[in-house]
Amino acid sequence: MPFVLRSTSFLTGFLDSTYSATKFPRSSTIPSFFRRSHPSPLTSTRPFAASRMDGSKDSSKQKKYWNREDSAHGEYSYLDPNKIVREAKIVSLSDPEDPANIALFHGTMPPGATFLGAGMTPNDFDIEELNSVHKPNVLFMSPSCPNAAKILPELLSAVPSLEWVHARSAGIDFISSPELGATPESVYVTNAKGQFSSTLAEYTMMACSYFAKDLPRLMRQKKSKNWGKYNVDELRGKTMGIVGYGDIGRACAKLASVYGMRIIALRRNPALSEDDPLCDTVYGTDKKSLNQLMSESDYVVCSAPSTIETRGMVNADAFKAAKDGLVFINLGRGPVVDENAMIEALKEGRLKGAALDVFTVEPLPQESELWELENVLLSP
Repeated sequence: MPFVLRSTSFLTGFLDSTYSATKFPRSSTIPSFFRRSHPSPLTSTRPFAASRMDGSKDSSKQKKYWNREDSAHGEYSYLDPNKIVREAKIVSLSDPEDPANIALFHGTMPPGATFLGAGMTPNDFDIEELNSVHKPNVLFMSPSCPNAAKILPELLSAVPSLEWVHARSAGIDFISSPELGATPESVYVTNAKGQFSSTLAEYTMMACSYFAKDLPRLMRQKKSKNWGKYNVDELRGKTMGIVGYGDIGRACAKLASVYGMRIIALRRNPALSEDDPLCDTVYGTDKKSLNQLMSESDYVVCSAPSTIETRGMVNADAFKAAKDGLVFINLGRGPVVDENAMIEALKEGRLKGAALDVFTVEPLPQESELWELENVLLSP
């Protein structure tokens, strides 16, 4: 299983995050040529700890790992040349016109890092020149390249000097893909675990307030110049159920607790959170526990990864068990939720609303009913 590492490379500077790393086929560790020659202020006080793919810690190692939630803004600077011990030569599987990547690779590059180019397919690269002249050792994968996981094995075979693959996403889909698992080369694979926890937690509280304060009504009244008063709900005293209590789930719990909300959660190994001061109850991932969480919660946040075990987990039975007026928020992975069952629950009024940041098919097809439902908040 992968384990979480405090990244020791230039990529930390770009993403300011903790990475989940695994290696095929040898044992997992960060490449030695990217290690610091001395301990960082964070790793000296926050040793890394093992973590499973669902974000839960290995019960044999309870040390806390560093992530963005626990760091002060600007605490780590990637521009310190003393922190780079070998040059990183980067190629990227991404859209060359993607604004985020343009800012990333054509902005201020840290010492020791060289960007060689981006493309959407292996044919977009001059493979002969890469192998004979540049010998890149880092491949950066971006969400702007939707087929990157399938293209990856071909590019790794074509450019044998590649030793490290980093994805800009926090998900584990590409790590657990059969294409990558079948790759014969030894390659380190990392992602941006922990980077987006704060952002998604803030999104969650925005979504809760959106429905509690009935923002669509306010917008309609403003447009029609209607001074009509109405009662608004509040979040204090409400119950938030969290499906997938990893980095993102716990970040949501932190903010929700400040609002005075009661927190219940569901995770694969509940014993790992039995002493968590934020949670009132932690359930396992069986069907009965999920239905219980749905029946208790006023707001359910799904932050579970997409794995064989979790795909379709939040299904029609779960929505039938939902408490009246439940708001469902999905910011983990689209395939975890039975989208058709959710749409039916929204149309029938069994769900008050849904805030969706992920979908079964992305981009969301134009013909999807979700575009037309007034009780749905969508974000691409």
